[in-house]
Amino acid sequence: MSKKIRALDVVRSRRGRPQKFGRPARAVTLTLPEDIITALASVDDDVSRAVVQLCQPLVADVMPRPPAELAKYGNSAVIVVKPVPALKGISGVTLVPLPDGRALISLDETMSVYEFELKLRDALDAASLRDARERAVLASIAEILKSARRTKGIALHQRSIIVLQSTRRGPATSS
Repeated sequence: MSKKIRALDVVRSRRGRPQKFGRPARAVTLTLPEDIITALASVDDDVSRAVVQLCQPLVADVMPRPPAELAKYGNSAVIVVKPVPALKGISGVTLVPLPDGRALISLDETMSVYEFELKLRDALDAASLRDARERAVLASIAEILKSARRTKGIALHQRSIIVLQSTRRGPATSS
């Protein structure tokens, strides 16, 4: 039986130092060649974050992730999902890819979070959605939103992201 996702448990601040990577971690000592340290610093000024970023694709194969989960930052959290066609097919929804193969959900400016939740539930009720993996993703997102909506002390906010999109066909050039 899967553990029920509770929005308040993820967003609630805990005492002590926050988790650096949003999950348990431990300090290790590495001896690396200077050129590797320089290369890692070009990925992120924090060498440990660079190592984690570069290893994310490897972890995706080793550690199974839930279909949708909350990724915490500060006293906020965002929903991170496994991209599936059923989610991409909902009008007004864009998935923003992350380096680990998962994605953030972006809603166009005309859709509210509540309308999105209704569209998720409609898609789940549709007889045409038979793929178990797609159903699991949509059901997980719907459960996270329902939990957040029903939990005192949690507010749902929409934020905008900046997207640069080419308006030309062919290779992009900068001037």
